[in-house]
Amino acid sequence: MKKVYSKIESITGNVITVRAEDVRYGDLAEVDTTFGTSLAEVNRLSGDLVSLQVFAGGRGISTGDTIRFLGHPMEISFSENLLGRVFTGSGIPRDKGPALHENLITIGGPSVNPAERIVPRNMIRTGIPMIDVFNTLVVSQKLPIFSISGEPYNELLARIAMQAEVDVIVLGGMGLKYDDYIFFKDTLEQGGALSRTVMFIHTASDPTVECLMIPDMALAVAEKFALQDKNVLVLLTDMTSFADAMKEIAISQEQVPSNRGYPGDLYSQLASRYEKAVDFEKAGSITILGVTTMPGDDVTHPVPDNTGYITEGQYYLKGGRIEPFGSLSRLKQMVNGKTRKDHRDIMNGMIKLYSFYKETLEKKSMGFMMSAWDEKLLRYGVRFEKEMMDLSVNIPLERALDLGWEILADCFTPEETGLPTKLIAEFWPKNTV
Repeated sequence: MKKVYSKIESITGNVITVRAEDVRYGDLAEVDTTFGTSLAEVNRLSGDLVSLQVFAGGRGISTGDTIRFLGHPMEISFSENLLGRVFTGSGIPRDKGPALHENLITIGGPSVNPAERIVPRNMIRTGIPMIDVFNTLVVSQKLPIFSISGEPYNELLARIAMQAEVDVIVLGGMGLKYDDYIFFKDTLEQGGALSRTVMFIHTASDPTVECLMIPDMALAVAEKFALQDKNVLVLLTDMTSFADAMKEIAISQEQVPSNRGYPGDLYSQLASRYEKAVDFEKAGSITILGVTTMPGDDVTHPVPDNTGYITEGQYYLKGGRIEPFGSLSRLKQMVNGKTRKDHRDIMNGMIKLYSFYKETLEKKSMGFMMSAWDEKLLRYGVRFEKEMMDLSVNIPLERALDLGWEILADCFTPEETGLPTKLIAEFWPKNTV
């Protein structure tokens, strides 16, 4: 039987402090007030002085309220019954469905032993040419989507959730507007993907501490599904909200701040989540895509800056499109040589010509006379942006590669593309030779 403590030393915002023994970092406690019972989590230990973050906030708590430590960290139920359900950061059903209590698992455990991992070797098809052709998403990869506020990153995640060739989708939403939550739910339901999706949603009006729980809940569930031979795609939005929640709690505890007020362990906190990406030898896999918004479009901001050292590339979302020059999938070479023999050459050739198109746009804006080659590049750039870069385009990889050849054939002669002669002989559209 755990002891009950009835003297709270201090109340600072949502953080309460009590003197207690035999308590571990991350343990849960119940705080009994005149308004009911609230959950709290131990987030700081200093001798026998224990600080707890109260989920429902510090309002209504008095120094005479009782605290009972539960002796375990946050747990979440795991079973097939999770599929199609929506939960809060406390594990409470948000969809008005029944609460689940069977087969409880602890969240926030260590990442998988490297000896149990295998080298990434399979792609995840999404139907989005700028991903499948130019920056292929690989099973067990961890990739951020760098964006600024106002870009359609949630719409992109919803499309990936509907179209990705995986067994299970786990969506973790942090600091979402209620409209964004409804958008995800309605889009996945109408697209027929909700039945293979588990959603953990923290809205901007929910307690701050619940925001910190979302990635751990999503990844704990994902790991269990992966051990059942499922390929799982974890979508997290927005990891900057997660970092801001860390910052808010650290400030309330008067921790010494680091860069721009974020706690000094920001890198470790982010890495401990992203490193959960894994491909098991004799089981399934976990692939992570996490949105990271950049305040002021500043890539040197601590959150994207630290994220870039952890992950295996990034997608830059700019102007409503995935920007080809800033985006990078460092693992794409592991798979795009196995898809179709023209994949790498089409990828490199089209991006090279698109860079020439960008240079031509600059020349045109400065009033230079356009040559015949410049006119070809201008025509090519318009088609490339409309038919390949537009996020509304939804075609399989093979059709995207064929479309690449068609665009090249419409704008250039075979010699002007710089592609290998053998590939031109095999893939160049016959009616244009």
